[in-house]
Parts: sequence; C-alpha cells; structure tokens
Amino acid sequence: MSVVKSIELLVPKEVYLAGSEVAGQLVLTLHGTLVDPLVKVELVGRGYLEWVEEANVEKDYSQRGTCVNKADYVHKSKTFKIERSWLGPGAHTFDFRFVLPPRIPSTFSSRVGRISYFLQAICATRELILGKQKKYILVQGTSVFRQDTVESEFPLVVEIRKTLLYNCCFQSAPVTVRLSLEKGIFTPGDEICFAAEISNETGRSLKKVVFALHSVVLYKAFNLRAERRTLEQREEVTRLESPVGSGPTCPVTRVRGALALPRVLPVSSGGRRSEEDIMDVGYELTATAHFPWCLRTISARIPIVVRSPGSEEGVPE
Repeated sequence: MSVVKSIELLVPKEVYLAGSEVAGQLVLTLHGTLVDPLVKVELVGRGYLEWVEEANVEKDYSQRGTCVNKADYVHKSKTFKIERSWLGPGAHTFDFRFVLPPRIPSTFSSRVGRISYFLQAICATRELILGKQKKYILVQGTSVFRQDTVESEFPLVVEIRKTLLYNCCFQSAPVTVRLSLEKGIFTPGDEICFAAEISNETGRSLKKVVFALHSVVLYKAFNLRAERRTLEQREEVTRLESPVGSGPTCPVTRVRGALALPRVLPVSSGGRRSEEDIMDVGYELTATAHFPWCLRTISARIPIVVRSPGSEEGVPE
C-alpha cells in the first residue's frame, strides 16, 4: 500500500485572466511517515493542432499527409521545502502561487486541436512517484489592439437582397434580409443584441429566422516536409432559432433577440496576427431566413470583434 493516501489541488477560481495570479493549495494526506520526499506543483499550458490533408490532388495519384503544430505557453514549477526532510502521517498543506504570462491565448478545443492549461501536483521519492493529480483550469486570453482602435458610435447594418423563384419557377420576386447591431465589439460573457428585418415580396410565407455566432479559425501547421499549411474552419459557437410563421399577407417581418457569449472565448486576432501563432480567430454573426416552399435560404453576416481587457475586472463572475 502506498504511503500517500490522497493528493488534492484546491484553487478558488474557475476562470483566470492572462497575466493574473493562480494561487491555491496542495493538500497531501499520508498513511505513514515519508522520508526525504519531493513535493511540487507545476503550471503547464500547451497548444496542439493536427489534421490530415490530401497531397498531390492535382495529379493522378494522391497521398494523405498529417499536418501538425504545437506551442508551449507556460511551464512553471514550485518545489516545496520540507522541514527536517520528512513528513508524518496525516494531512499536510502547501501554498503555491504562479503568475500567468500576459500574452497567452484562451482555453480552446475543437476537432482540429486544443489549447489547455493545467496544474499538476506530484509527490515522489528519488526512486518513484507516489502520487499525482492533474487539475485543468480555464484561461481567458487578453487582446492587443492599437491605441487608435475605437468602437464606432453608429450601428452596424448589413443588407442582402436575392431573388427567389416560386410557383414551379414560373414566378420570381426579391427577398431582403437586413441585420443590424448596436455595436461590434464584445467581451466574453456579453450579450449580443441584434435586430433583423425580412422584406418578402414573394407573397409566400416565411418559416423561421436562425441567428448564429460562428468562429472563423485559420489553423497553421506544418506537413512532414516542413511546408507550412493552413486550414480554415467555421464552428458554431451559439445559436437562436426564431419561428416566425408569417402568412402570405405579411411583407415585412421584424425579429429581435440576443445571444450570450461563453465566459471563456478566444479573442479576435485583430492586429496581433503572428506567424508564430498556431491559429488566428475571427467571429461572424449570421441571420438566415428559411422558407417552407423553397430549398434556398438567404443569409446576412456581420463580422464582430471579441476582446478581453487586461485586468481582473474583465473576467465574468
């Protein structure tokens, strides 16, 4: 039986801002006396990407290749000094304190890769590890914007107009989707309030309007020949469906709503794009009009900026 009964990491917060302090306690409980132990806590942050692409697609043959990239964002450790070089039976508490680097990305996970941060507690002797615990923490990255970057005082408006066919394609009429936002810059945890107006000149019914926030991520990696490769993917962050059911006599439909951003979210890359980053991130709000009599949909998109201030006040409770 191991002399270590339990090893536990206690941290008071769920979300930490880049550049802030990560403080907590390591609680080590022993069955018996442990002589000359090594007790330490590590703070580790890593990013990893991997996807498979088809090479030589323009030729008669193709070969599947793996694209990989990784990054180390933080690796700090605290080794505790043991008085008299031994610990007796019972519980022993050790306080630790780390400071996160100020320019690290947010916790992130997708089908292509992930960025994760964790604390790891270890109790060992010179010969073997007696106990280990790993605890993941959420980190919210901060933004780097030029000082002259200001938010517009005017609402953001996008209008898309398309012609739809109906009555077995013998008739056509235009449909306009107008999407507007009061502002275009948000922080994690904010609500995005929006309004949509659909002008339908077909005289046919409108089924629903779907609002969705998408992340547009450009992943950057290297293949086996050390050639740089990129992969762009759109992922849905959150969505809201608004059933309308407006009849043929309703030419204009207006819908208002709000979407809540997650508490932890990668910030928009903005002006801090770098070749050393493993990915660049952007966001789009989309309003899509669906019609029960037509397979086509009409969408309007507005790019938005997600940024986080460089202070503890920016972390939502």
